[in-house]
Amino acid sequence: MDDENLLAIGALAERTGVSVKTIRFYSDKGIVPPTCHSPAGYRLYDIAALARLELVRTLRELDIDLATIRRVLDRETSLTEVAEAHAAALDVQVRVLRLRRAVLQAVAARGSNPQEMNLMHKLVNLSEAERHRFIHDFIDNTFGGVDANPAMVELLRSSMPELPEDPTPEHVEAWLELVELVQDNDFRTAVRRMSEYQAKERAEGDTTGLHHQLTETVRAEVGRALAADIAPESASAADIVDTLTARYADTFGRTDDDRLRRWVLERLAVANDSRVTRYWQLVATINGWPPLPDLEPVFTWFGRALHAHPGKR
Repeated sequence: MDDENLLAIGALAERTGVSVKTIRFYSDKGIVPPTCHSPAGYRLYDIAALARLELVRTLRELDIDLATIRRVLDRETSLTEVAEAHAAALDVQVRVLRLRRAVLQAVAARGSNPQEMNLMHKLVNLSEAERHRFIHDFIDNTFGGVDANPAMVELLRSSMPELPEDPTPEHVEAWLELVELVQDNDFRTAVRRMSEYQAKERAEGDTTGLHHQLTETVRAEVGRALAADIAPESASAADIVDTLTARYADTFGRTDDDRLRRWVLERLAVANDSRVTRYWQLVATINGWPPLPDLEPVFTWFGRALHAHPGKR
């Protein structure tokens, strides 16, 4: 072997940036053994040992343990397999760090006390299934055991809040508020009343499902009235009521008469709860959906207009 191509341990340390102490440790463990020894007993390393040490240094900087590095060097496992496994592990670590960052930012923004910070931390660190359990428990409690509108139950179960990979403080705060909301007994009682009302309607023959188009019509018509500052008690409001009750009659197959208007008022009294709107707004925030409008002013105006104009003109 050409001694000119051999490096003493100090020269090897200088070439690689690895300390002499660490190289001795690797040599003693057989991870980067010396190529040979000088007549005086000093360790010497060739180019292959240099390349081996540089690989070990790189893998250690990537936080790969020595046992795994030894298997790679001994060709018991491939570098590709190790890289894939550690990349997957790092993905998990990165997600945890992002969650922690979002919690700390939310705590700072809210001025949270230790109890609230602890709750936020626990919530975001739950598994997806564990977080979904809060929502499923809420649905089971409010819709279980009654023949409510199945389309509504399906909508709730299929619209689960999903924390993104890189959550913001707003996502964390929305999760905290949502969990508090679905565990609120007053809110659960109100939603249970809605589900029981739906069951009563279904028992009387209503099989119409959800009414997105009808809701959008009410929002558009009343929205224009609100924008124009039309009072619910005015004659102009009566025309809007006539238009909307006609749509209700068409949607539900009913006669557009005084009885229909009392029935619409009853529906509004049961369904017009700002907390329902807030529920969907929080889910939208967590899932990154477009912001949802607050329909409470719309239905409040419509209810007042129906009271003011109980009969069709």
